[in-house]
Amino acid sequence: MNNPSNVPEMAVVLAAGLGTRMKSALPKVLHAVASRSMLGHSLDAAATAGVAQIAVVVGCDVPAVEAEARTIASQTQCFVQNEQKGTAHAVLAARSAFVNLEGIVLILCGDTPLIPADALIALREALVAGADLAVLGFEAVDPSGYGRILLDAEGRPAAIREHNDATPAERAIRLCNSGVLAVRSGIILASLLDQVRPDNAKSEYYLTDIIAIARARGLATALVTCAEEDTLGVNDRVQLARAEAVMQRRLREKALLGGATLVSPDTVTLAFDTKLGRDVLIEPNVVFGPGVTVEEGAVIRSFSHIEGAHIGRNAQIGPYARLRPGAHLGENVRIGNFVELKNAAIDEGAKVNHLSYIGDAHIGAGANVGAGTITCNYDGFDKHHTDIGEGAFIGSNSSLVAPVKIGKGAYVGSGSVITRDVAPDALAVA
Repeated sequence: MNNPSNVPEMAVVLAAGLGTRMKSALPKVLHAVASRSMLGHSLDAAATAGVAQIAVVVGCDVPAVEAEARTIASQTQCFVQNEQKGTAHAVLAARSAFVNLEGIVLILCGDTPLIPADALIALREALVAGADLAVLGFEAVDPSGYGRILLDAEGRPAAIREHNDATPAERAIRLCNSGVLAVRSGIILASLLDQVRPDNAKSEYYLTDIIAIARARGLATALVTCAEEDTLGVNDRVQLARAEAVMQRRLREKALLGGATLVSPDTVTLAFDTKLGRDVLIEPNVVFGPGVTVEEGAVIRSFSHIEGAHIGRNAQIGPYARLRPGAHLGENVRIGNFVELKNAAIDEGAKVNHLSYIGDAHIGAGANVGAGTITCNYDGFDKHHTDIGEGAFIGSNSSLVAPVKIGKGAYVGSGSVITRDVAPDALAVA
């Protein structure tokens, strides 16, 4: 999505929260939703919205958060919030990045993995239309704990009142603050933040105070609304599970609308980047990790687990198959029950039907690997490669001790332990 204002633009992502309620050694924003960190989802939303620059505010002594940010967007600037003094204080940690910026600044949180890019685009469009500051809000079923957005007679944000500071009348308001907002320029944002004072129940510097400050200075504000679930923040494992459920529902709907069949959608777990082609059939209780592409007409049978794999057209997988990273399957391949593949290329029409492990290997077109076959790819120190030629037949319960090559059209007798190369069209019995 191109930047409609045609000016430099930045997103400041707040990711310095301690996340103590997660009760985890892992920083809160690195907990995953649909196999991607919550921080990753926020950064992706900003990138999809066309933001040109990213600044991430991280906490002290959490290098993993900075590493994750740079992995997702290599040009990300990271700033450390040394003390936890509130959301305005967190944004000020990145002040040097935007203080002279004439373009729009978006502020979002690293623990809101469901925020859609469309909401960020709508905020930006409100600024392009003339507002100096735009706030993203939502109507809450239960507003307890949220900051309330107070509107003026024209329906524009006049202030945001945090729950602890709100009057009983203000607490009855259901229009709540999402924590996401946008300011017309970094210069304006910096000047607003400089006026924030910790005059509240928590003695913190609230980012939300800049709305009232902006209005007092005669700046124009605007309200943009979204669905409540879009702004779901994650502070504990219960909320993390809720976010996962919402994300899975969205991913399943996208897959179904894209032409895939999910026999029992609620039992299928998808990753954020799962790609399913038209007329793909997914049976119940299938789990997709990240990095999976399934091409048109393929069938994934029940209780299969697939991660980092490419599955060709009309292939059939499972049931109870496990495809690990590096598995690449051609058209019409058959992978049967209790088969595990790792870093293996399986060419068109080849079959690995039962109870086999194929790792660090290449299997040629039309080859047949019998039940119980193992590629012995690890010698205790290094991994080695196995090459099975086109049309070869590997008898059941065979062990292929890598490095080894089975020639085109060769036949390996059942129960053999193969430690040497087998010539094309040869018979090997060991």
